[in-house]
Amino acid sequence: MNENETLYYVGIKFLGNDKSYYFSTSFNDLKEGDLVVVETAGGLEMGKVSTPLTQINEYKGSLELKPILRKPTKDDLIDYNFNLEQGKKALNITKKEVEKLELPMDLLDAVYTLDGTKITITYTSSEKRVDFRELLKKLVHLIPARIELRQIASRDKAKMVGGIGICGLPLCCSTFLTQFEGISIAKAKNQMLTLNIPKLSGACGKLICCLSFEDDTYTLEKKDFPHLGTLIHLEEGDYFVDAFNIISRTVRLANQAKDDYKTFPLEDIKAMLNGTYKKKEITLEKEYRLPDFKITSTNVKENSYMGLHPDKNDKGKYNSIEKNNKMQKSNQNNNKPANSSSKKENYNRNNKHKHKFNRNKTNG
Repeated sequence: MNENETLYYVGIKFLGNDKSYYFSTSFNDLKEGDLVVVETAGGLEMGKVSTPLTQINEYKGSLELKPILRKPTKDDLIDYNFNLEQGKKALNITKKEVEKLELPMDLLDAVYTLDGTKITITYTSSEKRVDFRELLKKLVHLIPARIELRQIASRDKAKMVGGIGICGLPLCCSTFLTQFEGISIAKAKNQMLTLNIPKLSGACGKLICCLSFEDDTYTLEKKDFPHLGTLIHLEEGDYFVDAFNIISRTVRLANQAKDDYKTFPLEDIKAMLNGTYKKKEITLEKEYRLPDFKITSTNVKENSYMGLHPDKNDKGKYNSIEKNNKMQKSNQNNNKPANSSSKKENYNRNNKHKHKFNRNKTNG
């Protein structure tokens, strides 16, 4: 590279390792996802660009950056794909030997360098140290390369393998987290979570990383809330702050016997403590009541609401409540007893027809 050329630096990720390593370059057309060939402590390797191009004068690291050697050639790509297949075969060979020796090892991956001179076998174990000297003696005769066994922790395993978290989304460690922070149970206490370790544990078996995402927010917001146990005087008696919810900004109060609980907005609690709280009385502007109605139909489905929703398949069998009420009133009017004048009129009409019938009979 010429000193007059504009220099950049980019992050590179290698197969089997999700961490980005930074290298300098004079290529000004590199973009995320491009393959490049670099020289590492393990040998010649091919990696993938993981960060955008950045001016070299903005680099703030303490280590000197190694340069990107070249973009991959056709031969590099052939060697790379060949090494992928050889890595799978080497992993199967190692698994068989581990089973024979009954070693407490969970093998994850086997990756060759681009030149094929070195292979790195990654594993996890429940034990801190595993005596794999006997395993190496056998692998030397089975795998023609320099062998490195690399043990990683359970969180690194989850990052490498991936998975779905309790939230239903891909694991944070396998998507965007580049390094792990220390997470203690104190963060769960700070967020007032139930200390149920299985529910607070992730796929790796450790406390979930998202406990640290909102911890600073809870620490800041809790300053606005009264301390647990703060005494609050109500008309019903003395109550104490039992719990509060930062998201809904509400405070729950409990009496001394803890058999009565009341929930108030944070603003009302502050007013109570300042002596400026005024109880809000809820009054209705108008009295509402349900209308009186009577169900006359007996063919009503169980899931229909008090006969108000008729069966769509039986049209004509049901009438609305208003129509039923009108029909009931009409029937009542028809069933009323006739008055004296109408009785007399009916009597005269019947006698007239009877007299006419007798006269016709006599003439015949």
